[in-house]
Parts: sequence; structure tokens; C-alpha cells
Amino acid sequence: MTGTMDRVRSAVGAGRSWGRTVTDGSSSGNGHRSGDGAPAQTRRRRRGGGEQPMVPDAEFTSYYGRPVVRPSPWTADIPAYLFLGGLAGGSSLLAAGADLTGLAGLRRATRATALAALGGGTYALVHDLGRPSRMHHMLRVAKPTSPMSVGSWLLAAYGPLAGAAAASELAPAVLGEGRAAAVLRLGRAAGLGAAGFAPAVASYTGVLLGDTATPTWAEAGPYLPWLFVSGAAAAAGGAALVTAPRGQSAPARRLGLAGAVGELVATEVVKRRAGLAGEPMGQGRAGRYARGARWCTVAGAGLGLSVGGRSRLGAAAAGALLAAGSWCSRFAVFHGGQQSAADPRYTVVPQRERLRPGT
Repeated sequence: MTGTMDRVRSAVGAGRSWGRTVTDGSSSGNGHRSGDGAPAQTRRRRRGGGEQPMVPDAEFTSYYGRPVVRPSPWTADIPAYLFLGGLAGGSSLLAAGADLTGLAGLRRATRATALAALGGGTYALVHDLGRPSRMHHMLRVAKPTSPMSVGSWLLAAYGPLAGAAAASELAPAVLGEGRAAAVLRLGRAAGLGAAGFAPAVASYTGVLLGDTATPTWAEAGPYLPWLFVSGAAAAAGGAALVTAPRGQSAPARRLGLAGAVGELVATEVVKRRAGLAGEPMGQGRAGRYARGARWCTVAGAGLGLSVGGRSRLGAAAAGALLAAGSWCSRFAVFHGGQQSAADPRYTVVPQRERLRPGT
């Protein structure tokens, strides 16, 4: 018994001695010593004034490099719908202004454009949904917090008004000038009603994309409606330059030029504000569309300023370029989002940046 106690006392004493040795810096415990006897790691901690990381920052990865967010199943129908919806809304707004200022030729052209764009956009949306009944089913509920639900009801309200305004233009040919006055008054009311919904029709799709988990769209969400409204103005003004009489095309030219400038500025803002997630808009297929949008918009604006007011052919060429720039811009945004979802870096890195203190 006495021998056992002696061995315990010896072990305890050895442990205390080892602990004092490490504490006073006589040994670092890992084979590294500094000049004053303190461990190098301990000195680094003291010099920094706080605890320093002992291992390098971990690099992100995903499961076998697979996307963290699945790309949307949408096809080319959706960017086409984005463009046509903006064209319809912008044309209705321009038609209302032409109606109030007595520009009958511009009014007829823009109302017809709005109806054609509405029909094409509806077809693209239904084709993407797969069955027409799905469009009807979206109207079963009204959910103000859902951009999809709000957009469905906007289209349900806007479509009949835009259609009635365009149909009223047939009244003089069908009923004669004398009996068409009442129909034209109803057409004016319908046209003004459609113009009231037009800005929301042109911009809600930007809110819809920003409400998704797709990195580029989510990061740029607050600015996409501004981009889409600017593109809608450029497309509507450009289409009117092609279809309206040259003598009445001045409002269309001004709207198209304003929209072109706004679209160029908004595109740069979207890329900058999206940060890292904005990179895909300048890469691959999205990058090609973005470059096409920029060149078409700049060329259309320059041509519209130089000869758009003097030459019918020049005005039509400028309008076609402005509309083509808006079309390419929608496809650039669409493919940029799809590419960002396919690369896990654009999902993980922005999330980690938001979790860092001070960001």
C-alpha cells in the first residue's frame, strides 16, 4: 500500500513540473521555440491583440461539383415573353399619348403593335406552361405577395382593354365614319385603361425573376424592373418608328432614345450591383447576347438621332435596331441567370460574403 502511494505521488509531481515548464516558456510542446523562450504561436497571438486563425480559410466546394441551385426549366419562350410583354406595355402607353394629342396614325400603329405583342407573349407563356388550362388555373387565387399571381391578374386586366382599344380602330371601316364615333370613344377609354396597367405589365417580370433563387437574378432583383421598363420604352419606340407615319413619329423617336439611354445605364447598374453574381451576364451565350444588345442599342440611337427624323428608311432601320437591342437584352439576362445557377461558386461565395462581419 505504501509503495502504491509513493508511485502516485511521483506521477503527480512529474505532471506539475511538466505543466510549469510549458507555462513559463521553457518548452513549446511542439519543438519550436522563440528567442525569449515563448512559443512562436503564442507570440503571434499576443502581437495581433486577439486570437488568430491557426488554419487557412477553407475553400468552398459542392457535392461533386454539382450546382447548389438547380437552373430553371424555362426555355426560350420565357425571354421572348419578357420582351413581348414589355413591347405591349410600352406600345399601349405610347398609343394613349398619341390618342390624347390627336396623332391618329401613331395611335393606330401602336395599338396594333400592343395587340400583336400581347398575342405573341400569351402564346409563348402558354407554350411554356404546356397546357392552356394552367394559365386559367393561376387565376383561381390572388396572392399579393406572389409576383406570379400579381402578374397573372395584371395580364387578365390589361389584355381585354388593349384588345378593345385595338378593335375599336376597325369601327370606321366597318360602321362608317358617322356611326363609329361612339365606338372610338369607348376605344379611347379602353386605351387609357390599358395605359394605366402598362408600366406594371412591363416591369413585373423583373420582380418575378428577382424573387427566384437563381444567383444573378436574385442579386440584381431590385434593379431588373428598371432595366425592363427602359427596354420596353426602347422596343415600343423602335416598333413605332417602323410602323407609324414618319410625320407622326417624333414622340416614338423620343421615347425610343430615352429608353435606349436608360437601358444602357440600367444594364451596367445591374452588373455592378449584382457583384460576383453579375459575371455570367458577360460570359458565354449571355455575353454574346449582351454585346449584341449594346451594339444594336447604340447603333439604333445614333441612327435615330442623325437621320430618323428626315428619312423613312432611316427611321425604320433605327427602330428595328432599338427593338433588336431590347430583344437581345432580355435573352442576356435570361441566359446569365441560367449560367449562374449552373456554377456553384455564384451561389456559395455571395452567401459567405454576407455572413462576414461588417458586410
